[in-house]
Amino acid sequence: MKITVLAFGIAKEIIGQLELTLQLSEEATVADLKSHLVSQFPDFQKLASLRVAVNTDYADDTQPLHPNDEIVLIPPVSGG
Repeated sequence: MKITVLAFGIAKEIIGQLELTLQLSEEATVADLKSHLVSQFPDFQKLASLRVAVNTDYADDTQPLHPNDEIVLIPPVSGG
């Protein structure tokens, strides 16, 4: 299936763009997405605390993905 991912912060810098379209298996989960991102963009390995939101809710690694889902990569946020 084809999915579109939005990336912010350092995730956007790693990908080099705000929006990325990927081809994943029909049974793909958030864990599969993360693995795919690491294989395509090795710097994602450095983002251990990367969060993924699916349809505006934070998703764990077992969350299944669907073609029309809104998927957002949310890197660690820091500030002071």
